[in-house]
Amino acid sequence: MTRHQKRLAVPNSWPVERKTNTFTVKAGAGPHGEAGVPLVVLLRDVLGYVDSTKEARYALNNDSVLVNGDAISDEQRPIGMFDILAFPERGEFFRVFPDEGGRLALSPVDEEAAGSRLGRITNKSVVPGGDVQLTLHDGTNVRVDADASYDTKDSIVIDNESKEVVAHFEYEEGALVTAVAGQHAGRIGEVDDIDVTLGSGSNTVYVADDGDGYETVEEYLVVIDENFTGDDAEEAGDSDE
Repeated sequence: MTRHQKRLAVPNSWPVERKTNTFTVKAGAGPHGEAGVPLVVLLRDVLGYVDSTKEARYALNNDSVLVNGDAISDEQRPIGMFDILAFPERGEFFRVFPDEGGRLALSPVDEEAAGSRLGRITNKSVVPGGDVQLTLHDGTNVRVDADASYDTKDSIVIDNESKEVVAHFEYEEGALVTAVAGQHAGRIGEVDDIDVTLGSGSNTVYVADDGDGYETVEEYLVVIDENFTGDDAEEAGDSDE
């Protein structure tokens, strides 16, 4: 199986130039499905920390790169929305966040914020023993107590060390959301109204923001907290002081 793919064929979310070279690295098996960006692409093409795949492998073999708190040795490991990329030796931490146009971007965060990550609940099921299993947007499965009040389209925050749920944000009117796909990708606002569509069609959501607001389908929205919006994390920290 080839380890490369043509740049023109990569998903629109990948932060790569498509006409500079013919090929780029192909993402390996793992989280985020086809939307996941190979780790080496972020290290080489976005951050510029390495010049080649060989250099990336050397850095990864020295456990100098953490993804969601875990040392990663596979340069093709897919990285996607809301993952935490940490470089402890450099004292640098980033959150993968959707930018305008739907491209994934690296937003700098402090070490405390890098200790947890956000996940959108895409499925909820009962497992043997009576517990409830939540499946997140990146394929992660999280077990919670049967009496816990989580629903699909809600978001939760997972501690990278304990892997426990430390926060829960409900999908409802008034919730702070970001669009992660579609023509409004990257825009942040509050859910103003949810128009339920009968049948199998997608519900339409009206989001109010600093501009004229926008309309999108709810599959394109993720509930977030103000501390997960990049620059707002610093502002929140300043206000606490």
